[in-house]
Amino acid sequence: MRASKWGKISKSLRKSIISLQQEKSEVVSMPVQWANCNCCIEESNCDHINASEDPQRDANANSSFTHAVINMVGMLIGLGQLSTPYAVENGGWSSSFLLLGLGLMCAYTSHILGKCLRKNPKLKSFMDIGKHAFGSKGKFVAATIIYLEIFMSLVSYTISLHDNLITVFTGTNLNLHLPKLNCSKLLTVVAVLISMPSLWIRDLSSISFLSSVGIFMSLLIFVCVAATAVLGHVQSNKTIPVLHIHNIPSVSGLYVFGYGGHMVFPELYSAMKDPSKFTKVSIVSFAVVTAIYTTLGFMGAKMFGKDVKSQITLSMPAEEIVTKIALWATVVTPMTKYALEFTPLAIQLEHALPTSMSSRTKMIIRGCVGSFSLFFILILALSVPYFEHVLSLTGSLVSVAVCLILPSAFYVKICWTQISNPLLLLNLSLITLGFLLAIMGTISSSNLLFKSFQSHFTH
Repeated sequence: MRASKWGKISKSLRKSIISLQQEKSEVVSMPVQWANCNCCIEESNCDHINASEDPQRDANANSSFTHAVINMVGMLIGLGQLSTPYAVENGGWSSSFLLLGLGLMCAYTSHILGKCLRKNPKLKSFMDIGKHAFGSKGKFVAATIIYLEIFMSLVSYTISLHDNLITVFTGTNLNLHLPKLNCSKLLTVVAVLISMPSLWIRDLSSISFLSSVGIFMSLLIFVCVAATAVLGHVQSNKTIPVLHIHNIPSVSGLYVFGYGGHMVFPELYSAMKDPSKFTKVSIVSFAVVTAIYTTLGFMGAKMFGKDVKSQITLSMPAEEIVTKIALWATVVTPMTKYALEFTPLAIQLEHALPTSMSSRTKMIIRGCVGSFSLFFILILALSVPYFEHVLSLTGSLVSVAVCLILPSAFYVKICWTQISNPLLLLNLSLITLGFLLAIMGTISSSNLLFKSFQSHFTH
């Protein structure tokens, strides 16, 4: 009996060994898809295939490195450069270290957003990352903040459009007798109507053309401001104060707003042919934008000193040709921003629509929702013409969350088991700093906005 029993055990072990050898040979013969993955930097084990070979990637992901940089720079640059001279003058030249530091921090949070996206190829948007990290509550918080930032940013862009259109047409007599709608407001309405068709665009490669125009206009503004100083129209001999500590909370909101593009970065990532280069795209884009902001900030503050307006173009001598060029460039810039700012909402709206619905019907619904939203934004912008306070409030209330708090929180939650203690400390520090900037900046800018309203109605 004992011999029979051992014989059965020996036979069973022999079969198991043969089975294991067969499985091993099958595994060895399989192609290793992740052997050359260049996405994983900090993780000890790669848990995904190479992004370029991901079968779940969108077949329409055709955005090149250059397109991605154009879209990212185009998303970031704009109102930030117009308000930076005002911020440097009111915060003092030492506040520029805060500008540089925020640029570095926001470039890092852009990088970790890309790492969160690599963890799960199904993630396509900022809200998807929030849901993956914290469930339905995370998605709700992310969606609320994103939509609030889109709304407030577009209000700020429209206020800028209105302010510069007034200056462009100063002295022009347009006899348009319309009730409750003066010339400047009518011109703003026309400008918004002209830019409205861009909200119907879905392909990011097409939107990159608008981004290219926006970048060109921003560079044109930079050149015009520099030309104003070089040609001697304004002497760059004003003294910039060292530090106005009481203005730092509101100034920080202006600085952060200039880097507020993270809500669109997941879409830019998904549209890339090679998303493994997303970190390089972030580094290049933030370096370019930070350099422009810093240079223009000091240039404008040295030129106009205490007289600098919240938008640098409004401080330039109105009679000069370079000023007229800068003003028109500033008018065109907001018109190129509407489509890219609206992209996250448009994509989520499409996902929410029934799959049985035709693409043409989805396009009509998306375009109509965007158009009605823009009309409401236009009405609000014409009612609240306080550019610097609205911009600072936007930066403090929502941009800080999108740029610093949420990306760091998502990364810590999703990659908790893989990140090192120094990285954990870094991300927790960014979250803490973000909350401090948000609280102080929101209180400061809200008070200034309330005082402006109060002053307007008392006079």
